[in-house]
Amino acid sequence: MDLKNKKAVCIMSGGMDSTLSAYMMKNDGYEIIGVHFNYNQRTQTKELECFNNICDDLDVKEKYILDLDFFKQLGASALTDKNIEVPIGGIEEGVPITYVPFRNGIFLSMSAAIAEKEGAEVISIGVVEEDSSGYPDCKESYIKSMEESINLGTKDETNIEIKMPLVHLQKSQIVQKSLELNVPLQLTWSCYKSEDKACGVCDSCRLRLNGFKLANVIDFIEYE
Repeated sequence: MDLKNKKAVCIMSGGMDSTLSAYMMKNDGYEIIGVHFNYNQRTQTKELECFNNICDDLDVKEKYILDLDFFKQLGASALTDKNIEVPIGGIEEGVPITYVPFRNGIFLSMSAAIAEKEGAEVISIGVVEEDSSGYPDCKESYIKSMEESINLGTKDETNIEIKMPLVHLQKSQIVQKSLELNVPLQLTWSCYKSEDKACGVCDSCRLRLNGFKLANVIDFIEYE
């Protein structure tokens, strides 16, 4: 197939992992279709700003910004229910309270509809199995099963591959790979709690900061 006709639907939160995944797709010759979800997460405004800035840098021509009020009604997560505190005591055992029930499954299902409509052959998602001890929807086996289900439930001529290029990487390797590809990490956001300066103490900030530390690089964003 002509490289110019290859399309990848990239699920992009505005965070480091999904951003690197999108840049890897572009480097592989895909036209990027950016997909972002507003799901009543605490840092929704900041994440949307990051997504738009990253799409500008990637020269994305087609993007979808989808509002999911459902998650506000659902609650059950510190990311979507402000009555539940975001933990700051380090990585939790088991499934953390920041897990949003079946979020990646819902995101992938909606992205599959977009991919089928747009004639895209790839969906990119920045899942990392390093996270999957807490987040069951970040496991490679789960994502592969979703790929199978999506292809069973779409037209015969639709054949969608879900690419997860970071699934076996450590956070420090993600930082290093981002620097190699000139990914603008200063445009990304990882904090679960704050939209002005990153808190530096939530699980996501800790993972990010440790990744930069192990990569011997100073992070590009401001922390409280």
